[in-house]
Amino acid sequence: MPELVTPDLKPNRSPAHVRHGSNIGQPLTRRDGVLKVTGAARYAADNHPAGMLYAVIAAAQIARGRVAALDVEAAKAHPGVVEVMTPDHKPALAQDPDAKDHPFMFRLDVLQNDRVRYAGQPIAVVIAQSLEAATEGAALLAPRYEMETTRVGLDGDSFVPAAVGVGNPSQAVHGDIEAGFAEADKRIEAVYETPTQYHNPIEPHAIVASWQGDSLSIDTPSQGMAMAQGRIAALFGIAPDKIHIRSPFLGGGFGCKGLVSGPQILGIMAARLVGRPVKLVLRRDQMYGPVGHRAPTRQTLQLGVAADGALRALVHHARTASSTFDDFFEPAASASHALYASPAIATTYDAVRTDTGTPLFMRAPGEASGSIALESAMDEAAWASGIDPLEFRLRNYAEIEPTTGKPFSSKALRECYAEGAKRFGWAGRPLAPRQMRDEAGFLVGWGMGTAIFPALMFQAEARAVIRRDGSGLMETGAHDMGQGAWTALAQIAADGLGLDIDRVEFRAGTSDLPDAGIAGGSAHTATAGAAIHEAGAAVIAKLADLAVGDERSPLFGAGNAGVIARDGRLHRRDDESRSESYADILGRAGLAEIEARGRGSADPASQASYAMHAHGAVFAEVKVDPDLGQVRVSRLVGAFAAGRIINPHLVRSQYLGGMIWGVSFALHEHAVIDHRSGRIMNADLAEYHVPVNADVPSLEAILVEEHDPHVNALGIKGVGEIGITGTAGAVANAVWHATGKRVRHFPIAIEELL
Repeated sequence: MPELVTPDLKPNRSPAHVRHGSNIGQPLTRRDGVLKVTGAARYAADNHPAGMLYAVIAAAQIARGRVAALDVEAAKAHPGVVEVMTPDHKPALAQDPDAKDHPFMFRLDVLQNDRVRYAGQPIAVVIAQSLEAATEGAALLAPRYEMETTRVGLDGDSFVPAAVGVGNPSQAVHGDIEAGFAEADKRIEAVYETPTQYHNPIEPHAIVASWQGDSLSIDTPSQGMAMAQGRIAALFGIAPDKIHIRSPFLGGGFGCKGLVSGPQILGIMAARLVGRPVKLVLRRDQMYGPVGHRAPTRQTLQLGVAADGALRALVHHARTASSTFDDFFEPAASASHALYASPAIATTYDAVRTDTGTPLFMRAPGEASGSIALESAMDEAAWASGIDPLEFRLRNYAEIEPTTGKPFSSKALRECYAEGAKRFGWAGRPLAPRQMRDEAGFLVGWGMGTAIFPALMFQAEARAVIRRDGSGLMETGAHDMGQGAWTALAQIAADGLGLDIDRVEFRAGTSDLPDAGIAGGSAHTATAGAAIHEAGAAVIAKLADLAVGDERSPLFGAGNAGVIARDGRLHRRDDESRSESYADILGRAGLAEIEARGRGSADPASQASYAMHAHGAVFAEVKVDPDLGQVRVSRLVGAFAAGRIINPHLVRSQYLGGMIWGVSFALHEHAVIDHRSGRIMNADLAEYHVPVNADVPSLEAILVEEHDPHVNALGIKGVGEIGITGTAGAVANAVWHATGKRVRHFPIAIEELL
C-alpha cells in the first residue's frame, strides 16, 4: 500500500489576512479548502492499492433471533466472488470482541456467532473482484432466520443504570427538593420526548486494509487513531506499533468515528482471510445499526417557581434506551446541572433494553437531547409566571455552578444574552403567543434558548522542530473532521514557534505521529493545541539556551532577562534591538535542527477549583402556515462565548453548523422504527430528513469576547457542539410563540400543529 504523503497545506491569504503579530486570532481561510473543492484531498475510500478486493457486508433483516442458514455456495458460484466470510469461516481473533475492560470499549459485532441482536447487524462479508460482484454475492446469500419477538420503544421493563454517559452517576441531588417545591408559588411539570437519531456524515465508515505479515496498514476515517490502534492490536494479537493508520481527512465525524467500529474490524479480518488488500465501505442504509446513534429519551421536568420568578427546585428525570448487549445511556438530564440557579436540583435516570445497535456518542451527547427539554420547560415556566423568557432566564442566572458551588473559570453569558437579543430585535416581542403575522398571513413566533457545553480536555502530545534554514516543523496525529484542525492547529504551531505560518510545516493525520488524543467533546483544539503550544515553548527554550550561553551571540548573558521569539528571531526581553535569527543560532552550533516535545492535558487543580463551560444564547424566528401547519425557520441569531478564539472564520462556521443541527433536532430528524420487525424504515437521506439550505435562510453567529485564565494555557474552549444546545430549544419555543400550541414530542410534526 503506498505511503501517504502529507499534502502541502498552505493558508489562503488575502490582503485582509496579512498577519500583524500573532498567528492566533487571524481569520485565515482553510488550508485544506482548495484540496477539497478540487477533489485532491484523499479520503479513506479513495485509496486503491495494487491487488485490492472489495468487501460488502450482508446485514440482518431481523432485529432478534438467529441466522438459520446462508447460501454460501450460491454466493461463491458468482464469477467475481473470491471468498465469503461467515461465523464458521473467518480469521481467529486474539481478544473476545464482546470484552469490556475500560469505559471507552464497546462490544463489536464481527461474526462471532449466528445470533442477531439488531436489524442491520453484519451476518456475513462477501469479498470479490469488484464492488458489483460483492454486492450481488451478498444478495445471493439469501439468509433464513429463526425470529424472536422484537423489543423496541421506551415502554419496556425499566431499570436504573449504574452510570450514564461515560461514568457519570445516574442520580445526583443538590439541596432539599421537597423544601424547594414547598417554597414555590407555581409548579410546572411536563414530559418531553426526543427520537432515535442516526449519524449521516457525508463520508460513511470505510476502511482499506492491507497485511504485510504481522504488520497492518489501514486507511480509515478516525477521530482517535491511537485508541483505534490499541483496540485493533488487542483484537488481532499484535503490537500497536505494527499498525499504521492513515486518516488525513474525514468527511464528518460527530462522534460516530471516535471509536473503531465492527465494520472496520470486518474489513481487516477480510484482508487477513484473503491475503490481499481489501476495501469495505458502508452503504448509507448500513450506517443505521452498527456504528452508533443517539438514543431516544422521555424526560420529565418539574420546576418550582417563586412569585418573583426565581427557581426554587428543578427536577429532571430521563428515561433512555440501550442495546440488549452493551451499556451506553444518553446523559440527557445532566443538562440541568450547570445552567440555572436553583437551591435544589435533582437529576435521575432509568433505562430500557431494546433490540438495537448500541447507542453511542452523537454530537453533543446528552446536552442536545437534554437541553431541548430544559429550554422548553424554562419557557413554559416563564409563561406561567407572566415573565418574558429572556428576563426569566436572567432572574435565574447562575453566578456559580449551582450543583457544585464552584466559580466559573469564565462566563460571559450575560453578554451573549444582551448582544444576541439586540441583534435579533427581541425587545419588540409580544409576551403572548399567536400575536404576530407576516404579510403573507403566516403566523410568526420568536423563541430563545440558552446554550452551554462543558470545556473538556483530554491528553495529547506534539513534536516541534526548528531547522537550520529558520523554518519550523510541528507534528501531532491530529484529526481534521472538517472543522478546520489543519488550519487552527497550524496557527497555534506557528505562534508557538515564533514564525509566520508560511514558514511552518504542519504534519498530522497518521498514527506514527505523536498521539493527539481523541477529536471529540469539542476538545480537540484545546487538547492538541496545548500540546503544540508546549512543544513550541520547549524547542524555543532549547534554542535560547544555545544562544544565551554562547559568547559569540548578541543574546549572550540574557538568561535572567529572558528572550522573546518572534518572526524567526530571538530578541532580548529587556532590549529587543539585540536579536539573532534561528538560522544563525543553529548554524553557529553546527546543528541541522533542534527538537522538543510537549504534552497537553487538563490541569487537575484548575478542574477541582472551577466549573468550565462555554455559553451562548440563540434567538429564533419561525413562520407557520396556519392552514397547513408547515414550519419554516426564517431567522436564527446566536451569540456565543468560548474563551480565546484561534480562528474566527472557522469558529463562526462551527457555530453555524451546530445551529443547523439544532434546527434538524427540533423539526426534522428522527428514525422511524417498525415495531414488529425492529427495522428502520427510513434508512436513507430521502426519508431521514436533515435540513437543506432552504430550511435555514438566515443564520448569524456572534463571537462574544471572553478571556479565561484557568481553562488551559491557551484559554481555549470548544465550539463544535454548543450551537445545537441553544438552537433546538429556541426553535421549539418559537413554534409555541407562533401557534400557542406547546409540542413536547420532537421533532415537531405538522399533525401536532393542526
